[in-house]
Amino acid sequence: MRLALLGCGTVGSEVVRLLHEQSADLAARIGAPLEIAGIAVRRIGRDRGDLPVDPALFTTDPLGLIKRDDVDVVVEVVGGIEPARGWLVEALRAGKSVVTANKALLAEDGGSLHDAAAEGGGDLYYEAAVAGAIPLLRPLRESLHGDRITRVTGIVNGTTNFILSAMDATGAGFAEALEEATELGYAEADPTADVEGFDAAAKAAILASLAFHTRVSAADVHREGITEVTAADVASAKAMGCTIKLLCIAARGADAAGRETVSVRVHPAMIPLTHPLASVGDAFNAVFVEAEAAGQLMFYGRGAGGAPTASAVLGDVVAVSRNRLAGVRAASESAYADLPVRPMGEALTRYHISLDVTDRPGVLAAVAGVFARHDVSIATVRQGPAGEGAAGRGEDADLVIVTHVAPDAALAATVRELRGLDIVRSVASVLRVEGGA
Repeated sequence: MRLALLGCGTVGSEVVRLLHEQSADLAARIGAPLEIAGIAVRRIGRDRGDLPVDPALFTTDPLGLIKRDDVDVVVEVVGGIEPARGWLVEALRAGKSVVTANKALLAEDGGSLHDAAAEGGGDLYYEAAVAGAIPLLRPLRESLHGDRITRVTGIVNGTTNFILSAMDATGAGFAEALEEATELGYAEADPTADVEGFDAAAKAAILASLAFHTRVSAADVHREGITEVTAADVASAKAMGCTIKLLCIAARGADAAGRETVSVRVHPAMIPLTHPLASVGDAFNAVFVEAEAAGQLMFYGRGAGGAPTASAVLGDVVAVSRNRLAGVRAASESAYADLPVRPMGEALTRYHISLDVTDRPGVLAAVAGVFARHDVSIATVRQGPAGEGAAGRGEDADLVIVTHVAPDAALAATVRELRGLDIVRSVASVLRVEGGA
């Protein structure tokens, strides 16, 4: 089986190393040896250390490499939308099998890749696109295919999980925790994709598509990052017996009209310390799956890094290579359900709202009246002297309110009205609460 490797950066280099180190075992598992037909790179002369590969295999012509008749499998670890989309569509239409780790492309236009795979008759595998080495996508696509998945909740971005874990452990603010993550190599020089939730949203779209047999794109995902999470928020979560995580949440259920729909969102949320995801620290990933027959399942491990991602890539390479030798292909995309995506305003959630209010009689009743007008039920109220935000103003107090479950639109409207009250000096923070806290 001959491979065309597109990209030879952190992940691509590890793929080459593992192919070299495990060549005998891989050949035994597949039934034929794996050979690299060529490696497409941006710069041939770049120093790649002691990479065990013939320099003659490098090329700057990825499309030419893909079109070669002796290439059976195309492995793409370049990333980005274009030109990767054109390369992979070309390969799939030509009947070649494709293994990719490109979450951004799959989330934006996975449909065109699946259509090209159906047209050409090859396989499209992408286990490495979500949660690194954690075997997650194939269980969703195959092992749980006989069940009905109702909800997927996950921590799928290691950078943000490291930052929030550091804030929880040390009491540091977001900026300090981000600086530490950058120094340790967990955060990129430009961390926007991670801390603003773009990376997690792409993964959420892929998970929802597989879990609910519906094409979901990144544009369908409600996205919020962690840049507004403060040390005070983390402390408030601790006081409630919770911790804060950036969650991707995909759920299947009926909307107000009784139609079955899908809800997909990414945002920071408080979860109780008793929830299985609460103990996931550092840069680890974990995904909690709920299905009608199987019940609750947990997938946990390293979600990023060259070696873990390369492990997932090679697992897919073995699978597609065995299929090609046997003259079969894997099950095609399952998008038969074609469920509509529910707007974020209709998602059912809970809010934790911290208010800086005037400390005088009737304030609590006035605030409660706002919640009542929007049909939002209050679960708990905690009131105390003004915190740092109101230091020096003895007439102020802090009010922390946690709601019962309500539509997000009603909760957001409640917050908007609270901001306009004379008795509310400021809405210090608003966080969602998940996991039954």
